[in-house]
Amino acid sequence: MLYAILCYNEENVVSTWTQEEDDACMARLFDVQSGMAGRGKLGPVVRLWNTDEAKTLKKTNGEPVVFDGPFAETKEQFLGFYVADCADMDEALGFAKDLAKANPGTGSYEIRPLRLFSENKLASTEMLNVAAE
Repeated sequence: MLYAILCYNEENVVSTWTQEEDDACMARLFDVQSGMAGRGKLGPVVRLWNTDEAKTLKKTNGEPVVFDGPFAETKEQFLGFYVADCADMDEALGFAKDLAKANPGTGSYEIRPLRLFSENKLASTEMLNVAAE
C-alpha cells in the first residue's frame, strides 16, 4: 500500500539553517531514503518552497478567493512529503521514525495511506531527472 509521509517543522527555524546545516540534514535524510529506494519502495520525495511563496485558493459560494501564503496559521508548516510503498502502517511508521532521527530539532511526520485516483505523466523519468538537477 502507498503511504504519504508528510513533513512538518517550524519554517522560520529551518529557513535560518546555514547551507552547511541544511546540506548535513539532507545528507542524513538521503541515507534513510536510500534504504527504501534501494528496495524499490520509495516514490517522489518533495521539499516545498517556503510559505511566503505560496497562495491558497479558498472555495466560496461565488468566485474563489486567493490569499497569500497558507490559509491556516500554525506554528509548524507543511514542508514536504515522501511517497513510500509499505506493507502496512508499521513499516511506514518505521520509515518515518528513521527520518525523524535524521532530522534535527522539533517537528512531526504525519503518515497517511494513499488512494491512487489516476496516474499522470508528471512523474515521468524525464521530470524526475529535471527535478533532481
